[in-house]
Amino acid sequence: MEWLFFFCLHFVCSSCLVFLSFITDRVTVPVMEGDSVTLYTNVTTTQQEEILWYFNDTRIAQITGDLSKICTDVQCNEGTERFRDRLKLEKQTGSLTITDINTTDTGVYQLKIFSSSSFREKTFSVTVLDSPDKVKRISVKDGESVTFDIPGIIKTINYVMRWYFNNSLMAEITGDQSKICSDVQCDERFRDRLKLDHQTGSLTIMNTTNTDSGEYKVLIISHILQNSVSVTSLKTFIFSVIGRIGGRTGESLHGTIIPSLNSDSNTGFIPRIASSFRGN
Repeated sequence: MEWLFFFCLHFVCSSCLVFLSFITDRVTVPVMEGDSVTLYTNVTTTQQEEILWYFNDTRIAQITGDLSKICTDVQCNEGTERFRDRLKLEKQTGSLTITDINTTDTGVYQLKIFSSSSFREKTFSVTVLDSPDKVKRISVKDGESVTFDIPGIIKTINYVMRWYFNNSLMAEITGDQSKICSDVQCDERFRDRLKLDHQTGSLTIMNTTNTDSGEYKVLIISHILQNSVSVTSLKTFIFSVIGRIGGRTGESLHGTIIPSLNSDSNTGFIPRIASSFRGN
């Protein structure tokens, strides 16, 4: 009886389909200032859809089905430069990436997808939280251990964390697997002194020497909320070992600074990948 009622209602009420189309998904997304965030449509365009993105009711991105019109930010909303070239629109899916996000980007992002036969709508409520310093300075005495902690990370099945030292990949966590580098350069420098905590992602260097001084970066990629959102974070540690230099105590910093985050890409950081790994 209930099925018959729904069947009749579908054909009798012409506004029924329109009403149902406004039953939308709403996703809440907490991120840290400076992160890159991708909001996924979870569709593949067939060149028959029109995809629109709005921020607090202002259009910020658009793609037509035949790809004849693609716009972001100032091109879409007549001069407002809120995002200043920090938006990227994926042509095949219409997914939207916001790079180097800041607290003024907090608000409601609305996705609307129109086709000849359907209308879909999805809302992302994005809250950008003040972030601790993206660059942290740490010093220890020669021979001591140091741990680089990453508090507040979001771990998911598709969670990825990569640690770099002077542009070389030295440790990695992917899902439930963790690895530490085994290339010759890394082995010679650290000599089995690295410890990677799979639960927290923190990296420990034991029995430090002045050759360990330098810049360490950790890249974190989290796919959350059933792959509706991905968040990419980059954090830097400037590390120095205090030892004996010329008969006196001082700091020795031998690291080479690697490129900082570039807002023109999802991560802005293109490291040299280590040649091989061994399981932790």
